[in-house]
Formats: sequence, C-alpha cells, structure tokens
Amino acid sequence: MEVYALIGRSGTGKSYKAYMVAKEKDVKYIIDDGLLICGTRILAGRSAKRESTRLAAVRRALFRDEKHRDSVKKAISELKPERVLVLGTSFKMVELITRALDLPYPSKPIYINDVSTDGEIYEAMKSRKIDGKHVIPVPAVEIKKDFSGYFIDSLKIFKKKEKSLYVTEKTIIRPTFSYLGRYEISKNALSQIIEFSVQGIEGIAKVKRIKVDNSDEGISITMELIVNLKRRLDLVLTDVQKQLVEKLEYQTGLNVEKVNVYAIGLQW
Repeated sequence: MEVYALIGRSGTGKSYKAYMVAKEKDVKYIIDDGLLICGTRILAGRSAKRESTRLAAVRRALFRDEKHRDSVKKAISELKPERVLVLGTSFKMVELITRALDLPYPSKPIYINDVSTDGEIYEAMKSRKIDGKHVIPVPAVEIKKDFSGYFIDSLKIFKKKEKSLYVTEKTIIRPTFSYLGRYEISKNALSQIIEFSVQGIEGIAKVKRIKVDNSDEGISITMELIVNLKRRLDLVLTDVQKQLVEKLEYQTGLNVEKVNVYAIGLQW
C-alpha cells in the first residue's frame, strides 16, 4: 500500500484540496479528521469536529479511542486499498495516524504550498478565522423546502471564548462537489428511511408513528412503537436509538441530535 500525506497547518485548505490531490495521484481513499472516506461516502470513523472539546477532537483525529481506531482498521483491512491519502497538520501527525492504523510509513509527503497558491491559502485561513468554516471532502445532501434539516455542512464543532465573543466553527461540505448538482431528500423519503433502519431489530412488532423536528443543532426524531415481549423493553428501545443514529447518518449525512423512542403498546 502506498501512503501519501497531505500536510498543512489548520485552516490552510487541506481538506478542500484533498480530492484534487487524490484524483491526481489516483487515490480512492482519504483519511481526514478521524474519517475514512471513499468517493462520496464516509466508510468508517467519526469526525473529530463532532467532539465537544478541543482535546477530545485531537484524540479523535489521532485515533486514540480503541473502538474508533479498530472500526477504521477493520474497514481498511477489508477494502485493501492500493493507495491512501492521509491529511495532517504536520508530518509527525501523519506518522501517528499511520502508526495507529497499522498503515505503511507515509513515504510520499505533499505540502499544501505545493498544491495551493498563497492567495488560496490566505482565503482558506480567512474563511476559518472569520466565518469559522471548515471543509471535509464529502458531498452534502439537501432537504427539500418542505423540510429543511440540519446536516454535516452546518455542523457546530465547539465554542471558545475570545474576549467577549463566542466563535462557532462549522463544517462545509459542498464546495468540491458543486459541479455534481444538488442532492435532495423529501420528508416522506426520510420517514421511510427511518422506518426501514429499525426493521429487523428483535422486539419491534410495528412502527406506529414517526415525527422529525429541526433545531439549530440537528434533527430530533420521535418514534412510537408496538413491541413484543421477546426481550427486555429497555434493551429494545436502546437498540432502536443506536441503530437509527448510525444508519441514518450514514445514509443521509444528517446530524441526528436526539432520538426519543416510546413503547405505546405490547404484543404477545
């Protein structure tokens, strides 16, 4: 396996340039910000930008969490990529990531100044500092006007106090994919995805009602279920929450903030 490294300080536009570099080097898989990405999909991992503290974000980006690290290692082992592009703020960071994931030593470093002009780097840093915008190289999905949901492309990362101001950083996804057009999902389709995502969970007899609400932080889902008595009720409802979050975020890119599940009837 060949491992390329794209290196640049935070906010210099590495993620924005990642696909250009990947295409040029014929690399299909990118490791960025705690994620394993291929084409338009996040295959494994969890974004460091979803952590509530900067320390937790750093640990996530370096794959210090065992469960997180093992899930990405498993995906890489199954995919057996010929080439991988790893993004980092320094060569040392890339070394730590490759070591954590048992990847070969990064022998092909590429620096952001090699692929971006001074003007592009300046604009990227300005966008990060003033607007709090961060790019990760996966496409956004838009929800139709009758249901405007909250996506990774407006994901709140963390707040830090600077004087009397609070700076909120957001992840922007669309720029490198704008030429592909728009992606839309209707409320009806979203409800069907939600219902389909919980099918097969032992203990669920029927989905009676699904309600989705928007907020600045994400979407909140409320489900009412008929359950059977094959398993403990709390285990059934917990499984619904976990599987729904995992499958819905993977399928749609939506940020699921909350899942409330109610058992409104029993079936023997």
